Amino acid sequence: MTQKNSSAAVELARRRAAGKTGPLLNNEIRPRSFDEAFSLQQKVGDIFAAVSASGVAGWKCALPSDDKQIIAALYASTMQQQRPQTPALCQLYPDKDGLAAVEPELAFELKHDVPPRATPYSEAEIDAAIATTRLALELIQSRYDSPEQATFFDALADGLLNQGVWLGPELPENTPPDLAEFLLTIQYADGTLETKQAKHPNGNSRAGLYWLVNFLSAQGIGMHKGQQIITGSYAGVLKFAFGEAINLRYGDLGEFSIIFEAK
Repeated sequence: MTQKNSSAAVELARRRAAGKTGPLLNNEIRPRSFDEAFSLQQKVGDIFAAVSASGVAGWKCALPSDDKQIIAALYASTMQQQRPQTPALCQLYPDKDGLAAVEPELAFELKHDVPPRATPYSEAEIDAAIATTRLALELIQSRYDSPEQATFFDALADGLLNQGVWLGPELPENTPPDLAEFLLTIQYADGTLETKQAKHPNGNSRAGLYWLVNFLSAQGIGMHKGQQIITGSYAGVLKFAFGEAINLRYGDLGEFSIIFEAK
């Protein structure tokens, strides 16, 4: 690891582990290309894994667009599972407004390893590797004080705003695999209802997954049984107050009640 990459990776990993933000990296160590940013992201993950005893437990992805390749590792220590209690508890670091920032997504779990290989995987092979699909929330946090000033490469190196994932109920086995949209209903503790027409940014919930598998394979990176993959928000970033019970219904796919708790 070069001194440039080392100092940048150590700083971003430190912020991630502490749930803290800071200024943009010094110009001389900021990534300037996808290759630099993705390499730095992987080094951040190595350091974070060492200090948190937390390996890669999945990936965040979407179809590339406007020359942007959307990919970030998810770590085991930042994954939360739904427990029997209702409402469920989800811990996360507040955003700069002191709120819980999340994105409604679906998470696909792999039922066996998907090792790198010379030939691309077909969509049918990738479909066959999916064990379950779950309602999920991506937990959002930038490690920059002013994320609006960060370039895409700054954000990519930092994990594209990801601070973790909350995994909710499993979808029925007969659910269509290419879910494009549903009506998202949010019920607040006072009974207020809010609805949004939730649409997947790629028009197919598995589109990013098909790209991800073959991108990682081309980099010599394998995927493993039990890893979770999220592929894009159906409704952008939603913000909620901490300590209040919220019910989220993903159309006919399912629902869950949750209370956000600040770390």
